[in-house]
Amino acid sequence: MSTPRATLIADTAIALLAERGARGLTHRAVDERAGLPPGSTSNHARTRAALLRAALTRLAERETTGFMAPPPAPCPRAALRETITAGLHTALTTGRTLTVARLELALEATRRPELRAHYDSLGHGFVDLAADLLASAGAADPWRAARRLVAWCDGILFNATAGSGRASPPDRAELREQAETLLAALLGPNAS
Repeated sequence: MSTPRATLIADTAIALLAERGARGLTHRAVDERAGLPPGSTSNHARTRAALLRAALTRLAERETTGFMAPPPAPCPRAALRETITAGLHTALTTGRTLTVARLELALEATRRPELRAHYDSLGHGFVDLAADLLASAGAADPWRAARRLVAWCDGILFNATAGSGRASPPDRAELREQAETLLAALLGPNAS
């Protein structure tokens, strides 16, 4: 269980990653932004790797809030479409800070094997969650479908946050239409 101070440090690290990028994340910057005495962050996360890991762990916690309840059985395709639409819309609007921080951490993980392993482990949790939802919606191969769904979501988030679509991110209606098209491909046109 995380302490309130550990949560504050991780949340502050996430905000700094989104605002300043990975190079702007330092123990001192976290202490200053969080209003903590100097050295507080290094007492919690001694190394930069530990600070990045704490931010990544907290980011995954925050991004999965509301999705950890067991899926209804069966989960109708329309409900799954709305879950995907709402999740993406939130990630592109009110959750944009988390999305930008996640992109920063993904890039940082390409250069840090210890962070890569943690990033991939947490990422598998998202695939497992998607597989459960897709299984309850009738997917013939839920894990394979989940990998495709997560890759599509990651593509939407990258394109609309840091890619060429940043100036004109998809709105809720466009996200819903795209999610419906993808689910038809993953589940088959006759799945309810």
